[in-house]
Amino acid sequence: MVLAVDGSASVTYEEFGLIAGGMATALRDPAVAEGLTGRSILALLLWSGSGQQDIITPWTRIGTAADLAAFADGVDNMPRTVRAGTTAIGEALLASLTLLGHVPVAPKRSIVDVIGDGRSNDGIAPGPIRDRMAAAGITINGLCILHEEPDLLASYTKEVIGGPGAFAVTCRTYDDFTEAMRQKLTREVKGLIV
Repeated sequence: MVLAVDGSASVTYEEFGLIAGGMATALRDPAVAEGLTGRSILALLLWSGSGQQDIITPWTRIGTAADLAAFADGVDNMPRTVRAGTTAIGEALLASLTLLGHVPVAPKRSIVDVIGDGRSNDGIAPGPIRDRMAAAGITINGLCILHEEPDLLASYTKEVIGGPGAFAVTCRTYDDFTEAMRQKLTREVKGLIV
């Protein structure tokens, strides 16, 4: 599973901290932890505008509770290494696809979680990359933060999510992010997605 996180200019530094903390809290949730431990391999990708994608945490096998705790700690403390620019979701998907090409073990199922608060406005269009990934059996799920773009889910549905069992969840504000992330991960681990 690739966790692909928006670091564009629409995400303030305070909001970025809420994303990091919310993701870490959701990963530590007992039901999520039980579903991931011994069954998954995770990577963390930060993205922004064109040419602004950075692998924050490379592929990490979650074999034990300690592995997941260490990964969650890394998420909680992730640095903002990309320039806070535009929103290039197509390039984030392409970077995720490249990352999936280097996974150290053959997963039963591959998923990319695109987490963001805005529609793509830079770089290559996400739709064709999404279609390519879906045709390869990769699931792209989304978590849309609606505080600036109340209709963002429609954009994600049209251009971003795809593949087997794909879905998107929303939260109205960053204050609701942790619960939305927990719900999304809980739904994903029920299918033993890696």
